[in-house]
Amino acid sequence: MPQQAQSSFDSQRPCERMPLQDQVEAAVQDGTTPISRLLRLMFAVDADATANENLRLRLRARIGAPRSV
Repeated sequence: MPQQAQSSFDSQRPCERMPLQDQVEAAVQDGTTPISRLLRLMFAVDADATANENLRLRLRARIGAPRSV
């Protein structure tokens, strides 16, 4: 029985199905997250009225932190 191929959108962005808080936590902990991804998360946090201020502060600190290599 043939299986349906997973769409490229689903396979490229599995983290976007996670709650915003989990996405921010993962991005903050991963020192290799691109700045573009961090800025998209910051935009999402700013747009979410229910977002925790602590998330916003941690994300801002991570955006300003030096890139780990």
